[in-house]
Amino acid sequence: MTGQRSVALVTLGCSRNEVDSEELAGRLAAEGWRLVDDAAEADVAVVNTCGFVEQAKKDSIDALLEAADLKEQGRTRAVVAVGCLAERYGAELAASLPEADAVLGFDSYAEMSDHLTALLRGHRVPSHAPRDRRRLLPVAPAQRHEVPVSLPGHQQRGPAREPADGPFPASGPPVVRARLDGRPWAPLKLASGCDRRCAFCAIPMFRGAYVSRSPEEVLAEARWLAERGVRELFLVSENTTSYGKDLGDLRLLDRLLPEVAAVDGIDRVRVSYLQPAEIRPTLLDVMAGTPGVVPYFDISFQHASAPVLRRMRRFGDAESFLGLLHQVRSRVPHAGIRSNVIVGFPGETEQDVQVLADFLGRARLDVVGVFGYSDEDGTEAERLDGKLPQEVVDERVARITELVEVLTADRAAERVGETVSVLVEEVDEDGRVVGRAEQQGPDVDGVTVLDGPQTPAPGEIVTAEVFATEGVDLLARPRGTGAH
Repeated sequence: MTGQRSVALVTLGCSRNEVDSEELAGRLAAEGWRLVDDAAEADVAVVNTCGFVEQAKKDSIDALLEAADLKEQGRTRAVVAVGCLAERYGAELAASLPEADAVLGFDSYAEMSDHLTALLRGHRVPSHAPRDRRRLLPVAPAQRHEVPVSLPGHQQRGPAREPADGPFPASGPPVVRARLDGRPWAPLKLASGCDRRCAFCAIPMFRGAYVSRSPEEVLAEARWLAERGVRELFLVSENTTSYGKDLGDLRLLDRLLPEVAAVDGIDRVRVSYLQPAEIRPTLLDVMAGTPGVVPYFDISFQHASAPVLRRMRRFGDAESFLGLLHQVRSRVPHAGIRSNVIVGFPGETEQDVQVLADFLGRARLDVVGVFGYSDEDGTEAERLDGKLPQEVVDERVARITELVEVLTADRAAERVGETVSVLVEEVDEDGRVVGRAEQQGPDVDGVTVLDGPQTPAPGEIVTAEVFATEGVDLLARPRGTGAH
C-alpha cells in the first residue's frame, strides 16, 4: 500500500524477547503497519533490548546507536527502545542516549502504534518511569490474575481487529503475534516474571512477579504456530518449573506438555529453564515419557559449592545436583543437559572453584554457559562483602571456560554412533545442511551438520547417525546413505 507506515523490529537477548517482539509485530500489523526486516528500509526502528548482564546492555546500546545512524543515511525517521533495558532504566537511558527518539516500557506495548504514529508526526513521547514491577501484583500468587498488568508475550488487551495474516482461530483465545522469520521452530511463552530472590539477579525487578499463561492461551498459540509451519516449540519463561502455581496447580505443566505435544503439525516440544530445587519426579516422568517432548533438560545450577549457592540465595550442592542428573539419565540415558554457572561471586574461594570444577567433570553436561560475576543495580549481591578483583574473576572465567570446552567436546564425542533426529534449519552458504538434534537447544547449544547425498529442506526432520564431532557440534550421516 502506497504511503503505508513501516516498522522494523530488532531483537536482542533471549527467546522470551523474541516472543515479545512478535507480539509487538502482531499488534502493529493489526494497526496497519507494514513489517520489514531491514531497519534501513523502515520508517521506525524498534529495538527490543536486553538488560540482563553488562555485555547485553552494551550490545543493546550499540544496536540503538546503529539504528540511530540510519536516520542520517536512509529513510528511517525514528528509533525507539523497548524491552528489558528500556523497562529497567527508562528516563535514565533516554537522558544518556538522546539518539533514541523514545524509551518505552512494557506498559506502552498495547498502545505502541499510537506512540510510533506520534513520533512520525513530530510529537514527543514521554520516556518510561521505571518501577519495581514485583509490587504491581499481589504477593499471593492465586490473586495475581485479578489485577490488570501489562505482561509482554501474554497477548493481553489485544487489538480488536484481526491480524493481517489471517483470522483469529475458533479453537482458542485470539493470537496476537506475527512471525518475524521463517524458522521451523518458535519460542512459546508459558509465563512471565519470577518469585525467586537470587542475590545476583535483577530480572524480577523489571519483569515482575510470576504469572502463568492459561493452558487455553498456550494451546491456541501452539496451534497458530503449527499452522504457520512451525515444527518445534520452545517453551520459555523465567522459571518453567513454577508454571501453574498461580493457577492453583503446581502439576499443571505435567498435564499441559502432552496436550502441546499432541497439537497437529508439532513434532517436537522443548522445555527450557528448569530450577533444580523445583524439579519434581512427576515432571521428569512426563518429559521422559511423552512422545514429542524431546530429551532435553535445561537446568539452572549456577554453581556447585554449597556456601556459594547459599550466598546466592539458592539451594543445592554438588552431590544433590549429581543425584538429580542421575534421575534424569535413569529415565533418558541419551538426554541432552545444559546449564549455566557464575564464577567470581562475592566470597567465592579457590576451594569453591575447585568444587565447581570437580562437579563439572563428573556431570557430563552437553553445554555449559560460563559467566563472570558483575554487580547488577539494585540486587542483594551488589551490597555483599567479599568482592573479588576483576582480574581474579576474569582468570576464573577463563579457567572454567577452558575446562568446559574440553568436557563438552568429550561429551559430544560420546555421541558418536548414536542415532539422532535432526530438525533441518538451513542450508548455509557453503552448502552444508545444518540442523539440531533433539538434545540441542536453539542458538547456543551447538548444531548437527548432515553429510549425505540428499539436501533436505529446512523444516524436514531427518534420522541420522553421528559419525564425528567438532567441539560440541555433531556430524551425522542420514540413515540409508553409505560412507564416503
